[in-house]
Amino acid sequence: MQYGKFGRTGLTVSRICLGTMTFGLQTEEAESHAILDKAAEGGVTLIDTADAYPLGGNEQLAGTTEEIIGRWLKGKRQNFIIATKAFGKVGTNVWDQGSSRKHLLDAIDASLKRLGTDYVDVYQLHGDDRETPLEETLEAMDVIVKSGRARYIGVSNFLAYRLARALGRADVLRLSRFVSVQPRYNLLFRQIERELLPLCAEEGLAVIPYNPMAGGMLTGKYQHDKKPNEGRFTGQVGNAGAMYSERYWHEREFNTIEALKGIAADTGHSLAQLSIAWVMANPVISSAIVGASRADQLDGSLPAADIVLGQSVKQKLDDLTTEYRWGDALR
Repeated sequence: MQYGKFGRTGLTVSRICLGTMTFGLQTEEAESHAILDKAAEGGVTLIDTADAYPLGGNEQLAGTTEEIIGRWLKGKRQNFIIATKAFGKVGTNVWDQGSSRKHLLDAIDASLKRLGTDYVDVYQLHGDDRETPLEETLEAMDVIVKSGRARYIGVSNFLAYRLARALGRADVLRLSRFVSVQPRYNLLFRQIERELLPLCAEEGLAVIPYNPMAGGMLTGKYQHDKKPNEGRFTGQVGNAGAMYSERYWHEREFNTIEALKGIAADTGHSLAQLSIAWVMANPVISSAIVGASRADQLDGSLPAADIVLGQSVKQKLDDLTTEYRWGDALR
């Protein structure tokens, strides 16, 4: 495992982060703990979760993933960097979601209880709440940091201009600053290269992208005319299955994957490993979030941390997927 700084902070993290959104729905607790064990054995020190997980669940299941992690963490909390998120709906009340002061202060306390810890290392906004004044959200996050309940704060799924505004308002108001960003990023989704990643580079923000394997598409195991019976692209993960299909299950993406398989074969690495290594080759990326629904899946993804892409290979991957910098405009 390789390690590096978390953006411009002094925090050191593993270059691969374990994503846990399958825990508690797609993956039962025993297997979830086996995945955590496998990741720890492989040198992973950064674990990412969210209060709304498991993915595809509902508010009744919200928090299950954190509870599973909390039980596993007992006796070894000091050995891991724990990141969680708030924003999604986690209860039946209308205020049990979003980024209001009330919800964030309630949410951090609930997450800490489920995780069995006094603090999290990174507390992130899981989305951008346009109905709550940005200043209110920033002040709440500042309270969370200054109370010791979080060491650092970050965002996920923010547009570049909204993140830039948040950084500017925090500076003017002398509030705790966001230090990290968690966007979607992979060979089939490169739009963030246009504005978000340059902003992160200028501001020294850590970037910990999710979906580096495009929900499993970049393993190359799927066929366009054969929908799987289980996994990320099915009803096994609730309405998230439809979301993932909308993102990636298209003829264009499958054609690109076939071409990518040829490049992977020439390198001697699996397509999954090559896809993760490509994400990590971007100098702005601090750590790539890799998930699993079974422990043995990590055998194929963790080695990506040690792959150094040659310039010619990276250029081939860049050239082949250039159109994905522009979203649906060229589809």
